[in-house]
Formats: sequence, structure tokens, C-alpha cells
Amino acid sequence: MTDAKVIPFDDDHRSRGGAAQRPSRRRGAGSRRQGTGQPAAVGEVQPLPGVASVPEDDPVSGADEQAQEQVEVSAGDGSGGLERRVASGLAFLRRRLTGEYDVDDFGYDEELTDQVLMSLLRPMYEKYFRVEVKGIENIPAEGGALIVANHSGTVPVDGLMMQVAVHDHHPADRHLRLLAADLVFMLPVVNELARKLGHTLACAEDAERLLAQGELVGVMPEGFKGIGKPFSERYKLQRFGRGGFVSTALRQGAPIIPCSIVGAEEIYPMIGNAKTLARVLGFPYFPLTPTFPWLGPLGAIPLPTKWTIQFGEPIATDGYPVEAADDPMLMFNLTDQVREQIQHTLYKLLVQRRSVFF
Repeated sequence: MTDAKVIPFDDDHRSRGGAAQRPSRRRGAGSRRQGTGQPAAVGEVQPLPGVASVPEDDPVSGADEQAQEQVEVSAGDGSGGLERRVASGLAFLRRRLTGEYDVDDFGYDEELTDQVLMSLLRPMYEKYFRVEVKGIENIPAEGGALIVANHSGTVPVDGLMMQVAVHDHHPADRHLRLLAADLVFMLPVVNELARKLGHTLACAEDAERLLAQGELVGVMPEGFKGIGKPFSERYKLQRFGRGGFVSTALRQGAPIIPCSIVGAEEIYPMIGNAKTLARVLGFPYFPLTPTFPWLGPLGAIPLPTKWTIQFGEPIATDGYPVEAADDPMLMFNLTDQVREQIQHTLYKLLVQRRSVFF
């Protein structure tokens, strides 16, 4: 009669009053689980009939025992790992149903993001767009920082892919909190998902609060001018607003990290804009592409382009005095410096690119 195994229903080590423990985010970085072997008996061990006894200090015997232990551990990982994953999944579902999970003041749900939302975005990131990340070491391991990126693609997929890039590749397992336009939080379903992913309104107050808390904040200053520009102007940066992101970084002394994204411009080549229909629907633009709306729902599938995301060297702001945040000339110079660095990197990546799709 075999011993029955008890599967723990809630195997996490979270305290009900504390914040949720962050699971491992990096692919292949899961913690190893040891097998549950039987404990050795205490006392003298009698040899089996017909088997010669081997001295305890024999080196060959010790190596054999170590190899056998490794085999047993590996066997234990197979069944025990599956059981723990099932138990972890059940525990996750129970916490969602009972409301025993934490969100911050902005609505960010770290556990849901790690275990569900990132898992949904990752196949598009890895298999469809095959994103290549460069310069991830330029993002600090701790403390607040402002990542400024170009915006393109007709549909704001580039921000999500940048978020996955930081989440999966940064050695310190950092999260990126994106600043989004008002329209994002006016759309049903999209509003809730954006909040759960850690997005917040693109305003100076929210950005300063996040930076003061030591968060990574992402902003795309081109806004709708960048994402809705025609295909003929691809990879040409639009105006960076009034430079409000520079003022925010100066007030918090946070470094500014330029980010250049190549590949997003071609996923929905925008060859026209139905402005009348856009005004009726309340959108900043209504894109016309070679496939949309002519092919119906199929036309909404993005083209499988090959992406590159490169994070540039940080631009320090902690050396400026406090009143520098109100200096319009300094804001203009720093804004232009960030914009030029992004544009230069875009041109460099485009020269190196051999194909849009491969």
C-alpha cells in the first residue's frame, strides 16, 4: 500500500497582511526544488545477502551515492514540481476569488501582472516580433529613473513590448510603469487592464510620485503625433511636447534613459487617415492601412516585423539645483539632447537592419 501524498492548497509563504511575494520573472530562473527522499535510518546498517560491504571512506562508493542522490532528486522534481505548480495555481485562483491580493494606489497588481498578463504578452514579444534588447545594463538596479522612448505603430503595442523587455531582461527584475494618454483610461476593459499593468495618467503629479517611490517610469513624449503619423514619415521623431518629462526628472533628480524602438513602424503601415470618422468616434485619428479596414478583422492583425529595443546611456539630472526644473532654457536643451540621442540611435539601428521581417 503506497503512502498518500498531500498537496498543499496554498504553498506560498505570504502573510495575509503583507505585500505579495514577487515570483521569479526571468525565464529559466525558477528556484530548484529538492526531492523528498526517505530519511536514513539511525544505527548500524546490515549488508544485504550476497553483497560485499564497502568501506564508508571509499571514493568510488561516495561518487556512486552522490550520483544516485542526484537521480532521486531529479525524479522528485518531475512529480513534485508539477504538484507544486498545480497547488500554486489553485492558491492563485483562491486569492483572486477571495480578494486576498494587493494593489497600490494606482491600481497596479504585481501578482496578476507577473503570473498572467506578462505570460499573455510574452509569446508576441518572443515569437511574433522576436524582440532583440540592447543596453539593458543602462537601466539602474534601484532607484527612480525615467525612460523616454519614440512612439509609433498606429496601435500602441511598442509600449507593451518595452515593458516586457524590462520585466524579462533586467537583472534586478524591475518593473516599468508607463504613462498613458487620457484615451486609454476612457476605454472599457482597456482601462482596467492598463491599471493592473501599472500604467497611470501621463501627468507630472503621478510621474513624480512614482519616481519618488523609486520606480522606473516610461514616457513617450511624441504622443498621438508619433503613433498616428503616416508611413511616409516613419522613424522621424515628432515634437516632444513642452518638455514636461525633463522638468519631472529634474525635480526628482532621476536619470533620463533614452530608448529607441525599431520595428514598430511597420506593423500597421498607415497610408491614410479617415479624419471625419475619427471625429465621430472621438479618436485622434482613424488609420487606413493596406489591410485595414479592407480585410475586416483580419486586417487588424499586425505584420510580424523584427524588433530591436535599445536603451541608451543615462543622462544625469541630480547635479542640477532645485530651481533648474523651472528654467525653460535648460528644459529645452535637455529635451533636445534626449530627442537627438534617440533619433541618432534609430538611424544607426536602421543602417544595421538587413530586413524588416528577418
